[in-house]
Amino acid sequence: MAFQITNDASEILLKEDFPFPIEKVQSGSLIEEVQDLNFDFGNASFREFYFDGYHIAFGAANTFQNLHVEVDEYQPFVSLLFLIHGHFETSVDGVYSLKGKRRFISLEHNLMYTPHKGEYIDVMKQSGLEMVTLSISKERFLEMTINNGRVLENMANMVAGNRAILLNRKSNHPITARMMMILDEIRLCPFNGGVKKLYLQSKVLEMLALQCEQHERFEELKTEVFTLSATDKEKIYHARDLLITHMHEPPSLQQLSRMAGLNEFKLKNGFKHVFSNTVFGYLNDHRMEHARKLILTQQESMTEIADKLGFSSIQHFSNAFRKKFGVSPSKMNN
Repeated sequence: MAFQITNDASEILLKEDFPFPIEKVQSGSLIEEVQDLNFDFGNASFREFYFDGYHIAFGAANTFQNLHVEVDEYQPFVSLLFLIHGHFETSVDGVYSLKGKRRFISLEHNLMYTPHKGEYIDVMKQSGLEMVTLSISKERFLEMTINNGRVLENMANMVAGNRAILLNRKSNHPITARMMMILDEIRLCPFNGGVKKLYLQSKVLEMLALQCEQHERFEELKTEVFTLSATDKEKIYHARDLLITHMHEPPSLQQLSRMAGLNEFKLKNGFKHVFSNTVFGYLNDHRMEHARKLILTQQESMTEIADKLGFSSIQHFSNAFRKKFGVSPSKMNN
């Protein structure tokens, strides 16, 4: 692919031709690659998997100045994009124009397919940019969408007609705790060889199902009378960030509404509208997912984890964990 990076002064910092390795995607065997890139304007690391029409990529980057990236190659993939941390703006020919850039912020996702070549990405100066893409070849995607629900069938019709698609054209969807868990399960896959390939494929399909389910709920909520202004939606996201920051000692609903600048009614209903979950249902999911990650690292005791997450006792923590995952925290690594 033709790949060019410029800065705010329109100076070309990097211009290379990196043909996409389509032959690796078509490989019947699992191919795994890791690479680190270091430049004066930033650095990045990638871990990628290729197999049977699938491409999975974990990427992390630090940018030392504002960068403008242009990619000029058609890639026949349906891509599930998850931004774990950071922010950037993108425009893709046929999906959204240069005048209508799509902004991604931490913990958002979307799905897209474009039959056109041009993609433009603005990455602001930042550290800790982290994202994951799960890509499915056009042919593989069309095979799996037959009789698998309205959302997938609608997308399949557009892909088959070589028309651009975006799961949610107006805004990105929030990444749920279950989605975060799947991304971790892919990253920490315990298998090798053919079994690993099967496991990774199952996780991509599970993630696709979760995206479709979430979008269907979003479409249903749009028919309700309750609406949010752009400012209110920003405040809802701010409330989410406050919850995560203070999850060890979470504020009450009344306190959170004051901190976010919303009345309680708009906070409760707006939160459910944006995240398809209640305020404290979302908090519980996030705490449990964070607990699961801490347990897997095996660096802290159960008592320390329970205390860090704000549980009054190890028993309270254990009960909440078992209710969420169906297994006690002590058996998580067994």
